[in-house]
Amino acid sequence: MKLGCSFALARFALAALLGIPLGSGGALAQGAPVPLPPPRPPALQAPAAAAIEKMAAPPKAATMDAASAIQRANAWFNSSPTMVADFVQIGADGRRTQGQLFVLKPGRLRFEYASPATLEIIADGTSVAVRDRKLATQDVYFISQTPLKFLLKDQTDLSRDTKILGVNQDAKTTTISIEDKATFGGTSRLTLVFDAQSFVLKQWTVIDPQGYETLVTLSNVDLKSRPPGELFKINTDRFN
Repeated sequence: MKLGCSFALARFALAALLGIPLGSGGALAQGAPVPLPPPRPPALQAPAAAAIEKMAAPPKAATMDAASAIQRANAWFNSSPTMVADFVQIGADGRRTQGQLFVLKPGRLRFEYASPATLEIIADGTSVAVRDRKLATQDVYFISQTPLKFLLKDQTDLSRDTKILGVNQDAKTTTISIEDKATFGGTSRLTLVFDAQSFVLKQWTVIDPQGYETLVTLSNVDLKSRPPGELFKINTDRFN
């Protein structure tokens, strides 16, 4: 079956979001060749990516302010076992998708993309499934292969679970840059952006092992509502 360009780009965006490089031998690499844009040279990288590179070398010892910021980030992640939020996702190709994000710790997550997108990402506590309702396809990975573990763990400790590359603070935001070497295909880098006052997570950027970047922005973050458990069930029979 020949893949259309729109589906190829959707697969590309999902690969970057999950930190699973296309062509790595994983499920996203199967099928016809996918026309990907070439990696962008450093001069053309988005500001977030350039900032990560700048902070990564040489590494600097964390100041008290940086240590306090990491502590506050951990406290926010660990403050509630649930989250419901609206999201907007922008892939490296500039395409914009949106939908709702549901989290039920430990290990359960769902990205439900709004129409006309036909995609879903579902984590059931053990696995992560990438589903396309239109094409009736589903690819499954272990949760440990994705860089989204900070959203899924019962107790998150960024200093223990990842390598801290840097902390940047201004009047409006606090940005924590981290590196995760445990993702599928190699090392992923992330920037986590928090509101400077409330320390609510506002945004994150994933740079996958191939250097492609995906930006996710959150709004209407709700830490009180409990998503129903059926949202996180992976149906392995539906697409047979």
